[in-house]
Amino acid sequence: MQYDTIAVTEDAGLGTVTLNRPEVLNALNTQMRAELLHALRDLAPRVRALALTGAGRAFCSGQDLGDRANPAGIDLERTLHDEYEPLLRLIHDYPVPVIAAVNGAAAGAGASLALAADVVVAAESAVFLQAFARIGLIPDAGGTWMLPRLAGLARAMGMALFAEKVPARQAADWGLIWEAVPDGAFEAAWTARARGLAGGPTVALAAARRALRAGLVNDFEAQLALEARLQGACGQSRDFREGVVAFLDRRPPRFEGR
Repeated sequence: MQYDTIAVTEDAGLGTVTLNRPEVLNALNTQMRAELLHALRDLAPRVRALALTGAGRAFCSGQDLGDRANPAGIDLERTLHDEYEPLLRLIHDYPVPVIAAVNGAAAGAGASLALAADVVVAAESAVFLQAFARIGLIPDAGGTWMLPRLAGLARAMGMALFAEKVPARQAADWGLIWEAVPDGAFEAAWTARARGLAGGPTVALAAARRALRAGLVNDFEAQLALEARLQGACGQSRDFREGVVAFLDRRPPRFEGR
């Protein structure tokens, strides 16, 4: 498929999807959401890790308010159900680790898109902004679910009610993201992280993601049972055998993702 609003590359098991509307700070319109959904579904069977980033000086400025002739007339409930939810569910349930490389501002639904990833690496100049209150809306695209879980209720409330920018370094200190790195080292840092995931033990990484998310809702007994089942499956993988042999041989493991 020919993409007009995103760019897609594949290399050594890593799929990279770049939001590519820099002239509007990579704002999300109907076409971009459709292209993202198609690209992520297409990549899923082939890649061992997925990276999301943005072109230009922003990661994503959120919903493109110029996507309709009358922005105030948009059916927001339908748009969220039909266009945002399938994309966010796909990222949440993706079969391999997803890393968001936040190169600049991540605002509104753009912030939610980034935070839906398993790991977020941001440039120090990047900011996270829940600007919805400025136009009479609430955080959406999963924002009200993710923010209190990642940063805590008090900080989530402040982000939603005050609609103030949260610098990347502060976001990292809050636990909202994994790390903020100097701008000059940003590309090398997130690429190394993403390539590390793509070369990792795919079965175990998928199981860890499933277990950690389940741990937010399971009671202790249910979580112990899930851990045992998942660990049993990991113990049957070729990657586990390779990991043990490599440890005994005192060499780096060569994981196949099986």
